[in-house]
Amino acid sequence: MRGVPDELLAVDRFGQFVSVGAVGAVFDLTTSSVLSAGVGVPPEIAKLVGAEVAIVVMFVVNERWTFAAHGDDGGWAILRRFLKSNLVRSGGVAVQVGVVAALTRLPVAFKALGVNLWELATFPIAIGCSLLLNYVLESLFTWRVTAD
Repeated sequence: MRGVPDELLAVDRFGQFVSVGAVGAVFDLTTSSVLSAGVGVPPEIAKLVGAEVAIVVMFVVNERWTFAAHGDDGGWAILRRFLKSNLVRSGGVAVQVGVVAALTRLPVAFKALGVNLWELATFPIAIGCSLLLNYVLESLFTWRVTAD
């Protein structure tokens, strides 16, 4: 059995996780931006909705690719991992919402076509801030990479 640091430093898995995160980021940023700039939803709320859309998409891809060799098969096992994924990613979402809230309150504004681009720029910054936290929590608690 490999140790926790070895499992977390698995370059291939981390690369897959980052790739899946990029796909999730597209869903998150699209949802958050449309809700915020297009519909007028407050940025923090738009960030929450975008994050949940991304969590669902990333769970499905991580389940089938990044962590395919980890975890039990079967509907209940997958449902438990999905619920765990939502729970452990709540820490990452809290970081993201906090970053968006803090950055959108700064006296910064770059407007184009009536849209505050600074507000939209806070979304990818927030995603980047939560990446490592999400990787560690998902590896250890959702797919339990050290349990094999």
